[in-house]
Amino acid sequence: MLLTLSLIILVGYSFSAIAGRLHLPRIVGMLLAGIVLGPFVLDLIADEVLAISIDLRKIALVIILLRAGLSLDLRDLKAVGKHAILLSIVPASLEIVGALILGPILLGLTLLESAILGTILAAVSPAVLVPKMLQMIDDKIGTKKSIPQMIMAGASVDDIYVIFLFTALVTMASEGTFDANVLLNLPISILAGVITGVILGLGFVWFFKKHHIRDTTKVLLIFSFALFFLTIEQLDVFPFSGLLGTMALGITILAKYPLLAGRLVKRYEKIWVFAEMLLFVLVGVAVDITTIPSVGLYSILLIFGLLVFRSLGVYLATKGKSLTIKEQLFTIFAYIPKATVQASIGSIPLAMGISNGNTMLTVAVLAILITAPIGSFLIDATKKPLLETEQA
Repeated sequence: MLLTLSLIILVGYSFSAIAGRLHLPRIVGMLLAGIVLGPFVLDLIADEVLAISIDLRKIALVIILLRAGLSLDLRDLKAVGKHAILLSIVPASLEIVGALILGPILLGLTLLESAILGTILAAVSPAVLVPKMLQMIDDKIGTKKSIPQMIMAGASVDDIYVIFLFTALVTMASEGTFDANVLLNLPISILAGVITGVILGLGFVWFFKKHHIRDTTKVLLIFSFALFFLTIEQLDVFPFSGLLGTMALGITILAKYPLLAGRLVKRYEKIWVFAEMLLFVLVGVAVDITTIPSVGLYSILLIFGLLVFRSLGVYLATKGKSLTIKEQLFTIFAYIPKATVQASIGSIPLAMGISNGNTMLTVAVLAILITAPIGSFLIDATKKPLLETEQA
């Protein structure tokens, strides 16, 4: 296990550095490192690491959502609230509809399998978007209309929405029955997550102001409760969104104690360096590259076809807001990258023994390899030409 962790760090860092030199997102290099280390090439990953890989991916998702929450100002959220909600639902929903149409035609999937694949692919990537939107906020690019805040908030809730749909559909596929309560409980889960996150956030603010504790300890305390949120969600005793609770926790701390939030974000950024490496290398490990030739071309057509549906959804979600065509175009580009959620849930159908699970994982990884570089490049290349920069 120790050798595996060493290889993940060394090979993952080397490949990500090479990707960076080639002006590609570093996560592409990490995925390729996982493929090389995995069972279909060098087979150097210990079974003990593979056994906990799903939990490691969830840990990485918690870290990125804490970073996002600690950076989302409530005032900005109020300004873009309606459109952030629309961005979290409309593009993903249209992309799932696209999967229902194209999945059977291009990959020969059933409607249920196509819907599951659609939920895997429908989420935008916090791992790519959050750092870029935070940098835009620092550089005051698009902030006059709160565009980076809108995108970041919409993308974060988008993930929650997609994961709930995914959970309902994989349950149906594995058990052969559909529990409509999973969908009916969605608003209850969201509300419970938000309320719990806010209450805990207020508790942390009170405690940290009353007691002097090192920031590193604060980071660990907050992180441990965020993991506890996920545990509550997994127990499935009552509807509860652990991921949304995590975001609400961070947002509350920023609203009530902004000085501390700024310090905590920097420390979570350091933790993310390692968590990101584990997440994307382990996803690469799970990819069966022998299936790529058989589904590659049709998968690529599917991915680009779904991006058309997603782009239409982004346009509809931002219509009516005082955005120019250029600003809407940038928002469409920003909603292209896929990575974190695909990495987190892409292998679950395969692990559960769902038919065509291997195909779903392969398509998920191809989606990351294609959309993450394209979306990342378009965001960087168009943010200044398409958006207004506020003067300092």
